[in-house]
Amino acid sequence: MADQTVRSPDPRLRERLDAAIDREAKIPRALDSLGPIAGRRVILVDAVDGLRVGQLEELGGVVTAVTAAQLASIPGRSADVVVAMWTVIRPGEELAASQVAEVMRILDPAGRLLVVHDYGRDDVSALLRTAEQEAQLVGWSHRNGPFLTNGFKVRVLHCWWSWETLEEAVGLLRDAFGAPGIALGESLRRPRLSYKVAVYHRDHELVALTPGATA
Repeated sequence: MADQTVRSPDPRLRERLDAAIDREAKIPRALDSLGPIAGRRVILVDAVDGLRVGQLEELGGVVTAVTAAQLASIPGRSADVVVAMWTVIRPGEELAASQVAEVMRILDPAGRLLVVHDYGRDDVSALLRTAEQEAQLVGWSHRNGPFLTNGFKVRVLHCWWSWETLEEAVGLLRDAFGAPGIALGESLRRPRLSYKVAVYHRDHELVALTPGATA
């Protein structure tokens, strides 16, 4: 469970990551644009650190944060917007279809489902995933992939990991990622890394989220 795509068990390191990732707050602004969030009942799934709850509450949402396992206990039609973060509704995994079904059950008929995942194809990809995992993310966003063939649309956000100085960037990459972070830090010429996020979104309608093609 994570408010960000990368999570550290060290609270001080996690605070440094939170301060660097998406400093421009493009992610919450996109959720508000696609929801919208203001004045609506929002179920936030698998965001436990408080960062996303706070952002969505600042946008005027009435936010309830739950784990994926708690979805079954939520009454039907009790949410106007469901925001599912990185760790849930992952096509190809056994629970994906049942998670979508639970979300659609709790959504108001006029509600919206927003699923946040990394888009890949950016500077931070080598730090976060293998080549096979990156290819999976790329396949998810294809027009014949599992999201777009099941009624979702996608909005790609061009975000950043950014710092005030190169020294600060190099230090965090080293402390958070070890040798791969050191190598990436040595290649930096400016204190930022490109980071792309996909928000898959759709109106209320029960779908199975079949695997689809990935090529």
